Amino acid sequence: MSQTSGECPRLEIMDDVARITLDREAQHNRIDPADLVPLRGHLDRVRHDSSIRVLVITGTGTRTFSSGYTLSAIKDELDDRFEHFLDEVENLSIPVICALNGSAYGGATDLALCCDIRIGVKGSRMFMPAAKFGLHYYPDGIRRYVTALGLTAAKKLFLTAKSVTADDMLKMNFLTELVDPETLESTVEDYIQSIRACAPGVLRSMKRDLNATAAGTADIELQRASYEASLKSEELAQRVAGI
Repeated sequence: MSQTSGECPRLEIMDDVARITLDREAQHNRIDPADLVPLRGHLDRVRHDSSIRVLVITGTGTRTFSSGYTLSAIKDELDDRFEHFLDEVENLSIPVICALNGSAYGGATDLALCCDIRIGVKGSRMFMPAAKFGLHYYPDGIRRYVTALGLTAAKKLFLTAKSVTADDMLKMNFLTELVDPETLESTVEDYIQSIRACAPGVLRSMKRDLNATAAGTADIELQRASYEASLKSEELAQRVAGI
């Protein structure tokens, strides 16, 4: 196992699974401007380790996944560093699981939307308070809300700043799955095992193309080339023969 020390948040690597933990429980796992350098460093380490198959992002405790970007920093320190970090999470080539151990607020909701699979716990809530602060949200955040949740849900959350329940989060596709708090880790492990059973190269190319299709930037020729290459691959032949 590899683990960073003396930083918030933490990075742990166990075999082929990396885990980033937001570790400021007393402050609802908020993200401070100073956290962005280590966070992006964690992603860079994951990106350059070809043995890692999946990244899990979670928080400490049972109340809050994260309260988002520190409120006191929004006026003077909300520059493009946070946006770049979120874009890097979204564009990471391996699957990313968000294990929402509690409620999510503000920028933490967008962090969750950057992940491929979002597993939440019953009793949690979420809200997007940007309009209450007088903050017009940045473009990629709005795109993720609209493409993942649909225009109606995105308007409800952005234009009213209403808090919604875990059941609402599941209905509007903010959550992939909603579980009891005591089964969160076992559910995450089940997803990890399913990812391990898939072909790594195909997961990378299909994630790339799924994201591009959702964003309206799909390269059809590249998708076709990836499809045809997989048809000719030795891995496909071996896997089909083994079924």
